Amino acid sequence: MKRITILLIINFITTGFLLAQEKERVPTPIGGRPDLKGDLFLDFGFNSLNNRPNELKTDFFPSRTFNIYYQTEIKLGEGSGFTLNPGFGYGSDKMAFTNNRTIFNNPEIGPESSRLLPITEVYGDDISIGKNNVSLNYLDIPIEFRYHFNRKNYSKSVRFALGGKVGYLMTAHTKIEYTDPNGLTRRIKDRQSYGLSPLRYGVYTRVGFPGFNIWGYYGLNDVWQKGKGPFSTQAGQINFGVSFALF
Repeated sequence: MKRITILLIINFITTGFLLAQEKERVPTPIGGRPDLKGDLFLDFGFNSLNNRPNELKTDFFPSRTFNIYYQTEIKLGEGSGFTLNPGFGYGSDKMAFTNNRTIFNNPEIGPESSRLLPITEVYGDDISIGKNNVSLNYLDIPIEFRYHFNRKNYSKSVRFALGGKVGYLMTAHTKIEYTDPNGLTRRIKDRQSYGLSPLRYGVYTRVGFPGFNIWGYYGLNDVWQKGKGPFSTQAGQINFGVSFALF
């Protein structure tokens, strides 16, 4: 289902972009990019939780972020170097908690809640754990102000961006893979709300070069609803990484 959703979003972004173009494609020069209005970004990076108890520590490398955003360009004055860049897209964060732990429903609170438990406490002590992560999938709306240092040719310019985004949580699930003593490998995907906040919002910055960017995001809201997450945490998100502009 997640793959189908991603494909539909990519198809919608691409179709909308093609319909919005008013001029023909210009051949890409060597070392350059097509002279098209807007950007299609692929973000790759990592995420972590801040303002959290020590028990909610995540493993760095398995806690990955992937975003795909289309952003158009509105010039703010001819040759000023400033543009407004609204857009939309898909964002995905995977959180992998340390010591083979993950979130499960907390029956003491209700169906929209979660607590952090060792996986062996739920599925047995004599298992070998492989994959273990929590996946959050958002429909995001980013908007940013950019300054282009090359005022004559924005597409070939080094640029600095400051913006924010709002995201709607489409789906959330845990994914566990383990092997039992008999050699049977089981893969369990449990889709629930886990008491997660249905919306996220935050600020981000982006330093860009033609076709390549470095970015960072700071979440301004809690990942879980008040009193419904593990340890009643008020943890927020910090994400960072690199991105590539496809056009």
